[in-house]
Amino acid sequence: QLQLVESGGGLVQPGGSLRLSCAASGFSLDIYAIGWFRQAPGKEREVVSCISNDDGSTVYADSVKGRFTISRDNAKNTVYLQMDGLKPDDTAVYYCNANRGGTTFWGQGTQVTVSS
Repeated sequence: QLQLVESGGGLVQPGGSLRLSCAASGFSLDIYAIGWFRQAPGKEREVVSCISNDDGSTVYADSVKGRFTISRDNAKNTVYLQMDGLKPDDTAVYYCNANRGGTTFWGQGTQVTVSS
């Protein structure tokens, strides 16, 4: 079965850190561009960060620049999102997406809650 599975979400205090993982099964992530997206209650899904499949170039939303880091480990078939300096506004369900041409996979999402 071809699927993406996110993990690593949870409840964290403001200023804390989490590392999200996006693991693929049934296909290799190394040929796909990977994006992390998030959706907060009542808001549209928005892109957080992306990493290319060729040169590993990265892009970040302005709201997370300097706090979040995306990376990929092709040997583990996994992409990560290291989130530091978390803020209450980062509370959302986080999804990973693998895209190559017309082929797209979405994970089921993992909840991140930033609250004291």
